[in-house]
Amino acid sequence: MPSTKNATYAEASIRVLKGLEPVKQRPGMYTRTESPLHVVQEVIDNAADEALAGTCSRIVVTLHADGSVSVEDDGRGIPFGLHPEEGVSVLEIVFTRLHAGGKFDKGAGGAYSFSGGLHGVGVSVTNALARRLQVTVWRDGQVATLAFAGGDVIEPLQLRKAAGSERRHGTAVRVWPDAKYFESAELPRHDLVHLLRSKAVLMPGVTVALTHEKTHETQTWLYQGGLRDYLLQSLAAEPLIPIFEGEQFATASETENYAEGEGASWCVAFTDEGNTLRESYVNLIPTVAGGTHESGLKDGLFGAIKGFIEMHALLPKGVKLMPEDVFSRASFVLSAKVLDPQFQGQIKERLNSRDSLRLVSGYVRPALELWLNQHVEVGRKLAELVIRQAQTRQRASLKVEKRKGSGVAVLPGKLTDCESRDLLFNEVFLVEGDSAGGSAKMGRNKETQAVLPLRGKVLNTWEVDRDRLFANTEIHDIAVAMGVDPHGPADEPGGVLSGLRYGKVCILSDADVDGSHIQVLLLTLFFRHFPKLVERGHVYIARPPLYRIDAPARGKRPAAKIYALDEGEREAALDKLRKEGAREGSWSISRFKGLGEMNAEQLWDTTLNPETRRLLPVSYFALGFDATAVSLSKLMGKGEAQARRDLMELRGDAVEVDV
Repeated sequence: MPSTKNATYAEASIRVLKGLEPVKQRPGMYTRTESPLHVVQEVIDNAADEALAGTCSRIVVTLHADGSVSVEDDGRGIPFGLHPEEGVSVLEIVFTRLHAGGKFDKGAGGAYSFSGGLHGVGVSVTNALARRLQVTVWRDGQVATLAFAGGDVIEPLQLRKAAGSERRHGTAVRVWPDAKYFESAELPRHDLVHLLRSKAVLMPGVTVALTHEKTHETQTWLYQGGLRDYLLQSLAAEPLIPIFEGEQFATASETENYAEGEGASWCVAFTDEGNTLRESYVNLIPTVAGGTHESGLKDGLFGAIKGFIEMHALLPKGVKLMPEDVFSRASFVLSAKVLDPQFQGQIKERLNSRDSLRLVSGYVRPALELWLNQHVEVGRKLAELVIRQAQTRQRASLKVEKRKGSGVAVLPGKLTDCESRDLLFNEVFLVEGDSAGGSAKMGRNKETQAVLPLRGKVLNTWEVDRDRLFANTEIHDIAVAMGVDPHGPADEPGGVLSGLRYGKVCILSDADVDGSHIQVLLLTLFFRHFPKLVERGHVYIARPPLYRIDAPARGKRPAAKIYALDEGEREAALDKLRKEGAREGSWSISRFKGLGEMNAEQLWDTTLNPETRRLLPVSYFALGFDATAVSLSKLMGKGEAQARRDLMELRGDAVEVDV
């Protein structure tokens, strides 16, 4: 072990990273580092945002012979005058300051109503990771130029009067990515072509071009229709039925639920063989990991097709439909417009906005219901495909059941079971209290979600012998409901988990200190007596919100309900409302004393819905099994009571307890 006797930890040890230093130190937090494609995409996205705002008709990307890449658009041009508060050219601020940009204010009068840029981080990351970056802006009859190296200004802003052909508007950015930050300095051409082509498809009427300086070759894309042709050209097999396509966006009269202009356009094809194509975008940003807008499409398709099958009595006896039966053979291109999208991470691969599920589903389902009822024979053909998928899934599930033990325990009477027997989808929620259990039963998805209400606090089982566990009714019911007997860490998982009835066992308790205590008691039970459940990733903690904020309409944003897990999230949400122009005190804040105060719809939206909930997986791998056992022994062991009492007397006043 290396010696640490000379190491010092003092005030001077704390370093404050300034400017673009955080990006250079940890580039992987801000961009993908396999290649420079994403940093170039940040520049392309800025040009696309101008097109989305209706102020740009042409985007040209050039691959230069020296390895640099330039992106030029005919948008409004980045302002280059002095910032009213900073006293520095806005053009310089955009490229050198994290969290500076023109896309924060999405209200009336903002520069961008809809955009992919949200954090004011993107192009400054490009600049930080570039050997050189130079930008030229044509605006207001002037030409502005500025150059950087490693994020620092090396050629200060220069202004001159535009002459002749320079009398135009737009922005050109040329970047030389610094190879030391990337695993490969090569730009993946196929991915770049796919990105540019998809941008053109999503921006009808906008010309997108790619020029290769070495070969003098230029590829140009201009689509007036877009999604249908793009999907047909990309499919691996002929569609089974005609393509279902449509678009809908909120009008000024619909702003009670959504902001004006929010909505989606979509194109869906069903095939019975071959690979499926699935591409989704939010404000022209590709979301390769999907998100809530894709879930909305899935929900809308499933609801409409299931309704059609039920209305025409096409479902064979004993067959249960699930969303994956519809979605597994669907190829689609989905383009959503969301006023204030919430992405997972800076590279925006997944959309997390809860309202987007309802937004897309609410537009897709009625459109598909109408389409199916206008094309009944097509609907019947689609129904046959979906039913075949469901029967195949159920047969596979039955094969798994036959390998399980033959002994069948009587399930607890208070367990409200789910209808499915597929471990990939099944979940059981261990819910604190009968009243919360009632809301959970009404709000759940009865196909895949089971509910087991627990009365009071579960027994502390850290020092309880395995033979004595079933003397406690609650623990007996939990074990029987899960289909797993108590076991030890050395037991074979294939044997002890052979009767498992649910893929996820979710602890759902109040968001206060009592709820946390129940969580710890149940985690103690699982770690001590059902360790293979934890090891195999079957145990989760559901995180219900503690606060609900009823926000008024502001600017283009309609009135909304915002949920917060704790005080920190509540204050962050209030700060955001203030920035969006909400008047101080115009909102109301409700605090949930317990899960029982939530109605079924609220519990579904915040805690049960797989697309919008926050579910934490439980694992001991970070500490290791032995270290976790030591920590739990300190918390739950009877012999540690005095040590815990001493700690509370010493540190108790430093803890803020929500009681």
